[in-house]
Amino acid sequence: MALRHAVLAALLDGEYSGYQLAKAFDIGVANFWHALPQQLYTELARLEKEGLVAGRQVVQETRPNKRLFRVTDAGRSELERFAAAVAKPSFIRDDLLVKVQTADRIGTASVIEQLEERASAAEAKIDLLGKLLRQMRGDMDEEGFLLRGERIGAYLTGLRGLAFEQEHRDWCLRIAGVLRERQTTHAER
Repeated sequence: MALRHAVLAALLDGEYSGYQLAKAFDIGVANFWHALPQQLYTELARLEKEGLVAGRQVVQETRPNKRLFRVTDAGRSELERFAAAVAKPSFIRDDLLVKVQTADRIGTASVIEQLEERASAAEAKIDLLGKLLRQMRGDMDEEGFLLRGERIGAYLTGLRGLAFEQEHRDWCLRIAGVLRERQTTHAER
């Protein structure tokens, strides 16, 4: 997947400025695709040049003018081609895992600290995603929303993000505990 597809998918919800797109990315798309605001602005310009999004200038009285972008028919066709293509398997690429791998060869105090920081960050994302999912559901329970709710794609990716963060938090806390216990055991020898 390329950033272009994540941007096109985010723009399916409506017309966004680059700033609004960055905010939408932070809330919804970030649980499966990370991008810096500068990357989003660059990608929007590229997509507009290719005719996959259309931009329009909005004149504002008390603020600088802004551009709003929407997906074009060509952009929707690109997303349809992307959705029909076979998805590549995902893989983990995480520098913290390299650090954990060295745990039996180097000191582990900083690794334990980093694991606990990651667990705290995951907990914050769990809270954020839980609020976002509840907001999307409104008055509906989850099963009812899954059958009849709108914006089901965003909800389903939010569920995946929530499950990932929960598992990541639990793993980080478990491994920090294992390494801490090993420190104690080795200190007693």
